[in-house]
Amino acid sequence: MKGYVLNPNKEYVDIIINGILKRDGHCPCRKTQDDTTLCPCDEFVKTGDCKCNLFIKKDNKIANNSNKKTTR
Repeated sequence: MKGYVLNPNKEYVDIIINGILKRDGHCPCRKTQDDTTLCPCDEFVKTGDCKCNLFIKKDNKIANNSNKKTTR
């Protein structure tokens, strides 16, 4: 979705992806499994709200911090 990026925390993303796989493609943050909870879920597509934070806004602090290079 335009304006969103995958969460840069690779460990967190792995946990969420494994949850999606265990639930046959459905959001691991949802109690029910139906056509509306297939990832990306309908709520995210309609409102831009990803409950599990797999997708975050580009202007999110987490996303911005991952793009900064650290120098030592």
